[in-house]
Amino acid sequence: MFDKKISVMILAAGYGNRLQPLTKKIPKPLITISGKTLLQNTLNFVLKLNCREIIINTHYKHEKINDFVKKNYSKENIIISYEKELLDTGGGVKNAIPLFTNNEVLIMNSDIFWISENLKDIKNFINNYKYEQICKLLLVPKKLAHGIYNNRGDFFIKNNLIYRFKKSQKIYYYSGVQIISLNIFKQFKQKNFSFNKIWNELIDKKLIYGDIMESKWFHVGDIKGLKEAENIIT
Repeated sequence: MFDKKISVMILAAGYGNRLQPLTKKIPKPLITISGKTLLQNTLNFVLKLNCREIIINTHYKHEKINDFVKKNYSKENIIISYEKELLDTGGGVKNAIPLFTNNEVLIMNSDIFWISENLKDIKNFINNYKYEQICKLLLVPKKLAHGIYNNRGDFFIKNNLIYRFKKSQKIYYYSGVQIISLNIFKQFKQKNFSFNKIWNELIDKKLIYGDIMESKWFHVGDIKGLKEAENIIT
């Protein structure tokens, strides 16, 4: 359990190709739903937590994200981690390590639209985290997931441990939220790599844990997911 303010990182560097043509002019985090950009929605949500600092990594159309943060959140402790070359999810966090004041970091994808009911899930996820867990993912059951349309899950969970999805198991998707110890990045020498590389190694060692969401969850990864979120939320 956290006994201090947490460090948070929002992953916002990607191209958002599945949301074209919208992302030809703006980065995915600045797409609007119900009068709020995805980034605004995430920042407002995160600021309800006990945050020490918020790191946002950027690459594609980074100046637009930087301007948005300066204009709307100048009083908050938000730090931009600009990537001259795109470093993927794991590489982006590794690159930002000098910016964190805590060793354990709450990582959030920027393509989720958070609703008030999710706050209890996130707070419980944080409060239930134990430092020895190294990495812990928040999963969402298929019945609560909006914006994902495949019948193959990302993971399954057994005795609080996470494993890669198998056909016979209940379907869970990755919610875009995890807590990870920055110590794990010492094992990875490359600059550019995905979180999947970390997760696969930890799964093999039975060192990756999970919690399950109990509220509706909205993924905005493509045009169909965006329209579904707009129809339900607005």
